[in-house]
Amino acid sequence: MAFLIGIDGGGTSCRAAVAGPDGRILGRAKSGAANILSDPDTALQNIIEAARAAFVEAGLDPAGICEACAVLGVAGHNVGDPVHHVQRRLPFAKAQIESDGLIALQGALGDKDGAVAILGTGTIYIARQGQSVRYTGGWGFTIGDLGSGARIGHALLQETLLVHDGIHAPSPLASSVLAEFHNDPREIVEFARLAKPGDFGRYAPPVFQHAEQGDVIATRLLAAAAVTIDDALDRLVAQGMQKLCLLGGLAPLYRPWIAKRHQSRLAEPEADALTGAVALALARYGDDRSSAA
Repeated sequence: MAFLIGIDGGGTSCRAAVAGPDGRILGRAKSGAANILSDPDTALQNIIEAARAAFVEAGLDPAGICEACAVLGVAGHNVGDPVHHVQRRLPFAKAQIESDGLIALQGALGDKDGAVAILGTGTIYIARQGQSVRYTGGWGFTIGDLGSGARIGHALLQETLLVHDGIHAPSPLASSVLAEFHNDPREIVEFARLAKPGDFGRYAPPVFQHAEQGDVIATRLLAAAAVTIDDALDRLVAQGMQKLCLLGGLAPLYRPWIAKRHQSRLAEPEADALTGAVALALARYGDDRSSAA
C-alpha cells in the first residue's frame, strides 16, 4: 500500500503527516526550518527528516517514504531554482511543491471561497474564488514579508541599537535584548550578519508580550507592522473576499491588532495547513497511488 505525505514547511519548522489511501492521517512529526529559498539544502534535510519521523510515529517503516506520494507546501516556493534543486532530490515516488499558503488555504477553507493571511516567520495572502486562486505577497524576507515575524524581529534589533546609541529612549523590551547580547552592540551586529529569517523571527513573540504590558517600543513596532497587514487585507476585500482566516504562528497574537473594519470578516479555520497538504495529496494522487508502489 502506498501512503500519502503532506508537508508544511516554514521558516521556523517543518511538519509532516502520513496518511493512508483514504486520506486519514496516521502520524505526524516535526523538524527544523524548511524555507527552500533561504536555505534549500537544510530545507530538504528537514523535509526528509520530518517525513521519516511521521512514518515512525505511525508505526510504519520510514523507508516507506520512497513509495509515497507527497504534496509539499513550503516557504520560498515561488523562486524557480531552489524549487528545482529540492524537487530533484526528494525521495518520494511522486511529489509536487506548492506554496505553504495554498495548503493553508485548503486546510482553512476546504473547497470554499475566501482568503487566508498567513502570518508567521514570513507573510503571504491567498484568495480563492471558484477555480481562481490569487497570491499576494510572499516575496521573502530580503524584499517582502512585511509584518512577518522575521521583519518584527529585525526591526526590534534595529531599535535596540538605536536605544544603545541614545537616539531612542530605552524600554524594558530593548533592555532585555541588550542584556541577552551582554550589552555589546557588536554581538547584535554579528548575530544579524549571519541570521536567517527564522533567527530574527524568534524575537517576534516577545514584542507582542511586551506590547501587552505597554512597552513603548513594542507598541510602536506592532502598530507599524499591523498597518502592512491591514493594507493587504484591504486588497483582499477589494477583490471580493468576505471570509478571511488568519493563520500561522503569529495569527492569534495579531488578531487584536487588526483594524476594526476587518474584524467582522475574520473566521476560524476549518483545519490546519498540514491537513490541507494531505487533502491536496489525496485529490491529486487519488487515482494513481497504486502506481507509485
